[in-house]
Amino acid sequence: MLLLRHMQRSFGREIASVVMKAVVVVLTVLAVIISVSALFEAKSAVGDGMCNVAVLPVEGTILPFYGLIDAPLVVTPEMIESFMDAAEKQGNIDAVLVEVNSPGGTPVAAQRIAERLRNSTLPVVGVIGDIGASGGYMIAAATDYLIASPMSAVGSIGVTMSYVENSKKNEEEGLTYVQLTTGKFKDSGSPDKAISDEERALFQKDLDSIHKDFINMVAIYRNKSTEDIAALADGSTMVGTRALETGLIDKLGGRVEAKEALARILNIETKDVVFCEYNSGLLPF
Repeated sequence: MLLLRHMQRSFGREIASVVMKAVVVVLTVLAVIISVSALFEAKSAVGDGMCNVAVLPVEGTILPFYGLIDAPLVVTPEMIESFMDAAEKQGNIDAVLVEVNSPGGTPVAAQRIAERLRNSTLPVVGVIGDIGASGGYMIAAATDYLIASPMSAVGSIGVTMSYVENSKKNEEEGLTYVQLTTGKFKDSGSPDKAISDEERALFQKDLDSIHKDFINMVAIYRNKSTEDIAALADGSTMVGTRALETGLIDKLGGRVEAKEALARILNIETKDVVFCEYNSGLLPF
């Protein structure tokens, strides 16, 4: 009987110890989860809660995802969508300032970003820095009000898929291109063979189609006729001064003019426009 009671007490202590350890583990896990959640929320927040205009940089090459090409600065649709989602969910954010410094990128990625800005529930003002060209201009044009420096490079409404063809170099070096495909156009555009007239016509047809879509998008964004935009869509850039004359932008200037435009849009005093500089934890550059 004494032995049994001793075993019961010992067993009870072991159970209590196991339960206590389990409680400690659960509490520790909960603490970690709460800490990580708080950190994520802090990193996902736009600004410090004291500002009311989120600043969104669109800098570098516009790509659908990282690693497509070796570029020092890359912007993707996912980055912009995450930022805009966060800004729109915060009660203290009244508008977004998009600062564009981009020579362009892939057409679909640029279109996704442009449409996300265009469909924002917040007013969006754009400022072009040194360059807002091609896909970079497509994005800038989607903003509600667009500003650029007199010296900015603006426009380049065009499409390219040019490349260096190496067939003659390969021939000189004794290299032979061996074609093995299941369709006659499967290796079209290979730099190791000369392009045929049929292939060139095929590519040009696609380029013309994308160019037409680009023109239509800009015409809608800028409230212009497609004829007006088509007349400017030769693929060249123009300085901000000429961009204003042709209607590709709304005003010359930079952040000062952007603040004035935002104050007018939000119907507040200029001094009450406070920029939220982007959180480096939210955008990966």
